Amino acid sequence: MRAIVFDGTASKLSDNVVVREPGSGEVLVRIVASGLCQSDLSVMNGKIPFPVPVILGHEGAGVVEAVGPGVTAPAVGDHVVLSTLATCGHCAACVSGRPTMCRESYGAPQAPYSMDGGAIHNFAALSTFSEYALVKAVQAVSIPKDISLASACLIGCCVLTGAGAVLNRARIQVGDTVAVIGSGGIGLNVIQAARIAGATRIVAIDTNPTKEAQATRFGATDFINPTQVDTVAALRELTGGGANHVFDCVGGEKITSQAMDMLDWGGQLILLGVASRETKFSVPASTFYMDRSVLGCRYGSSRPAADIPRFIDLYRSGRLLLDELITKTYNLDTFDMLVDDAKNGLLDRGVLVMSS
Repeated sequence: MRAIVFDGTASKLSDNVVVREPGSGEVLVRIVASGLCQSDLSVMNGKIPFPVPVILGHEGAGVVEAVGPGVTAPAVGDHVVLSTLATCGHCAACVSGRPTMCRESYGAPQAPYSMDGGAIHNFAALSTFSEYALVKAVQAVSIPKDISLASACLIGCCVLTGAGAVLNRARIQVGDTVAVIGSGGIGLNVIQAARIAGATRIVAIDTNPTKEAQATRFGATDFINPTQVDTVAALRELTGGGANHVFDCVGGEKITSQAMDMLDWGGQLILLGVASRETKFSVPASTFYMDRSVLGCRYGSSRPAADIPRFIDLYRSGRLLLDELITKTYNLDTFDMLVDDAKNGLLDRGVLVMSS
């Protein structure tokens, strides 16, 4: 099969990658479409350490081609959205409905692929920059066949992460005020989920002025460009003292520390942006005295088996925008162009389309 293989220095299209047959509890999925996420870029630039060679990509959708022993769902021919959560299904976290806290679903990359006799790692338990992906059956959630897989693939990461953070972790209430730092794929989904949840003021914050129109389209009521004004002062003026919820979709010591100053009394900061392991942020202890809090959030605290169908329903009703997230589509031969466009801030989401 063909796949993009990252060797630690460069990403190269290879046409002699081999994937093994599905074992017990596994399914083989023919990838139709895959989005490029900042986490993939972070592996390429060394921000996220990862063993190589590896096939990146973790935001995918496709068609089930084969199932291993013991698999009752999904079935061959099903259209599926893929999740990164290769959960065990029986630990305390899984049985209590918190699959993102399943320790088996984090780390420990496998090597189900090979090339020229050498093993190739998977990424985030997936590897969707390829024509086929071998995953646990629990990672493949069936969706109706009339839904575009190019749009549906985005649910697998940026929607589950961004919208999930709003609905599952922050649990925004009607009338709340929200600030969203970063208006990329994750930020836009935070914005539209805040709109869906009933937030009355949603402030998008981004240094790229071209992001304003799209942020407004997804539900932002206001836009702040930090290069033009004092961000904290402007945010406090718009919200009457600070936001109930601030979502940091960028990460970094300066940005995260500043985000704390944007909170109203009783407000909460939700961290979504990927910062390096060495990154720290410092704020006065008094910041927390008025019931302010900081929340980590892995993968939108999502429950893919329940959340993916919910987001499909919201998409069908016109409340959740998916098609509008796609700035441009690419194929495996133009992968380098996709990476360059993403690095240059030209995309909300670029999508690789492998097949129909």
